[in-house]
Parts: sequence; C-alpha cells; structure tokens
Amino acid sequence: MQASKARKPGPIEKNAEIERLYLELASFNQRIQELEKQHPEASTIEALKVSALALARQIDEICCSTASTAIELTRLLAK
Repeated sequence: MQASKARKPGPIEKNAEIERLYLELASFNQRIQELEKQHPEASTIEALKVSALALARQIDEICCSTASTAIELTRLLAK
C-alpha cells in the first residue's frame, strides 16, 4: 500500500471553505442579534461572539495564505 502525499488545498477548495465559513459567521451574527433583542444573557451572547471571532480569524488565515501563495506564484512567474 502506497502512502499518499498530503495535498494542499487549491484555490477553488479555499474559496469554497471561505464561503462556508462566511455563511457560518453570518449565522452566528444573526443568532447574536436575535439573542440580544430577546434577552441579553451575557454568557450566551459572549460565547457566540467568541465563536464568531474565531471563525473570522480562520477566514483571515485562509485569505492570507491564498494571497501569500498568489504573491509567490507571481514572483516565480516573473523570473
């Protein structure tokens, strides 16, 4: 049995992942707004905000890695 190489996600896979994370983040934000309107329970809302911030960071990391890869490719192609 041959070991398969770990594959780096391509741009299309990264875009799909970013889109999925944006949708999840929008869902968190909507839920936070609903909870704040109904009854401002600080602990529940804070937990959702922490999760939303973690998702936002994850989106940023993916976007930055995509940008870094694009810059590296541009630099290589310019040689």
